[in-house]
Amino acid sequence: MKLKFIVVAAMLPLLTACVTPEPQMTPLEIQSMQTRQFDSKFDTVFASTMSVFQDLGYTVTGADKATGLISAESATDSDVAFQFFTGSTLNKQTRATAFVERIKRKTNVRLNFVEKSQTSSGWGQTNRNDTPILDVEIYQNAFERIQNAIFIRR
Repeated sequence: MKLKFIVVAAMLPLLTACVTPEPQMTPLEIQSMQTRQFDSKFDTVFASTMSVFQDLGYTVTGADKATGLISAESATDSDVAFQFFTGSTLNKQTRATAFVERIKRKTNVRLNFVEKSQTSSGWGQTNRNDTPILDVEIYQNAFERIQNAIFIRR
């Protein structure tokens, strides 16, 4: 019994050293990553953003020029292996929103990507988990594509 305690006590620092928490972004850092300003007309930026969502494989589920809000979602990806091993289904989907607004002579776009995971069992139980996507490269890629779409429309 005493030997087990010594072994566990010796292993504990090794196990906890392997777990490093991800650094948390502040709300201001998130907003900065998700927002870009363009020197173009609102209509051009709005249309370019809609076009980029479609180019990235999203289906636009709603768009309102009056509010500047665009909603889109990706196709659902079902994990067959998860279903085989657990008897439950796992569906993943990415949802995206864009808020386009005119501020003085510039147009701002704020993007937001969220991964939605939903499991459901054969007994009717469901569980949903929405996780914000905070990968800078994903946002940079989308903004570069929006900039290119704006350039083409000019």
